[in-house]
Amino acid sequence: MAGLTMKNILVINAHHPYPFSEGKLNQTFSNKAESLLKNKGYQVRTTQTADSYDVELELDNHQWADAIILQTPVNWMGVPWSFKKYMDEVYTAGMGGQLCEGDGRNSTQPKKNYGSGGTLTGKKYMLSLTFNAPEEAFNDQAEYLFKGKSVDDLFFPMHMNFRFFGMEPLETFASYDVMKNPQIESDLLRFEKHLNTHF
Repeated sequence: MAGLTMKNILVINAHHPYPFSEGKLNQTFSNKAESLLKNKGYQVRTTQTADSYDVELELDNHQWADAIILQTPVNWMGVPWSFKKYMDEVYTAGMGGQLCEGDGRNSTQPKKNYGSGGTLTGKKYMLSLTFNAPEEAFNDQAEYLFKGKSVDDLFFPMHMNFRFFGMEPLETFASYDVMKNPQIESDLLRFEKHLNTHF
């Protein structure tokens, strides 16, 4: 994947702060992505969805970016509520052509091509996730919760949101067990290698 013709990267930090989780880890990953990519010659913009944001500016950021990195904790098997609010506001506002032309269907074939109206074709996205769950909880039929499902199975709806805009995935990165058994230094080294592989 290295050598893709990308120059503009949007890093979205979707962490929502709580007293037990201030967001230092996801900010560290966001900062690492920003500094590494800038050092490689990329133009980088950043957004923190828990802060105030301008919808039109966020739509412009999505159109400007060749690739989007979504840095997010996994809260209750999905993204934090403030990022869901961001999606509801920004992505809904982009349905008039900035992100997609409606849902891709037309009146002559109303039952076909749902989700094919994306206008961000040729652009990439990458999920970077922080889990309380250990890595061993995934991809193992014997494990209680996920029953053999992968990280990308869990985040299928998020993949579909980006596909709705016509975007294509880069390999997902995950940092596991960040509360009970954190391995931050090795995770950051893996993250750096991951970024260097795909950018």
